[in-house]
Amino acid sequence: MIDPQKYGVSFSIKQCRAFGLGQRETLDWLLARGLRRFRLMSYWDEHERTRGTYDFAALDEQIARIEKAGGVVSLCLGARQPRWPENHWPEWAWQASKAERSKALLQYIQTVVERYRSHTCIVSYQLENEALLENFGRRPEVDRRRLRQEYTLAHRLDPARPVIMTTSTSWGIPMRRPVPDVVGFSYYHIAWNGRTKQYTRAGHSAAVHRLRARLIRTLLRRPSFIHELQCEPWGPKAIWEMDHLEQDKSMSIEQIVNSFAKAHQTRLTPIDLWGAEWWYWRHKNGDASIWNAVHDQLSR
Repeated sequence: MIDPQKYGVSFSIKQCRAFGLGQRETLDWLLARGLRRFRLMSYWDEHERTRGTYDFAALDEQIARIEKAGGVVSLCLGARQPRWPENHWPEWAWQASKAERSKALLQYIQTVVERYRSHTCIVSYQLENEALLENFGRRPEVDRRRLRQEYTLAHRLDPARPVIMTTSTSWGIPMRRPVPDVVGFSYYHIAWNGRTKQYTRAGHSAAVHRLRARLIRTLLRRPSFIHELQCEPWGPKAIWEMDHLEQDKSMSIEQIVNSFAKAHQTRLTPIDLWGAEWWYWRHKNGDASIWNAVHDQLSR
């Protein structure tokens, strides 16, 4: 078993679907390889396609399988959650007025928390992934007042579990409310820049992130961790549309080793990895090298 205090993964039914993978087969593959810490998504447009009518069957199954395996879950809440299009509004909510949409969002969050708070495997919530990021994803709607309402609601409904937030991008310190219980850092190194039409390297420095975490701990008395460590490609097309050579330009075996090394230099734990669906997709299609490289790092 891979220590959930050290490592975890994000898991998205939408990313499985995009790769042509079944959610059950993908999750079972990850569990069979020892992973026991998962960040799961409660996509609003998946579970309340019609207002007031809920279908949580897929998320119920994910939680049940992880719980049975002795794993733990950090459950995402809100409209903005990981994976494209980033903002997962049901169409009916987007057609409503902003006031009605905000009211419906709070009701949805309440429904999710009340449904799952009795599960002991859930150890935290993550509220509105990169909530203040306006220039990435479809239909962004930044509203700090509503964000404070969401945070207060999650805490009122389940005061025992911490609420994680990544309030903007990979940088900054959350000095304005809501100040989360735990601060998540994103850690990406090589990505395609759509404006310049070339791959660029992020200006990450482990020393800067250590300083940032120290300031958050000193000023806010809050812990930090890496909630997304890049372990999948970010290229000019969707991953499944790129050949292996193109994928390697932003995430090769060498880059996987480098990502882990830089993450460890921050001295932050746990480290939640980004790209689990891609590892399985490559493995299922006859290339175990990516997973072997990840597993080698997880085993150190």
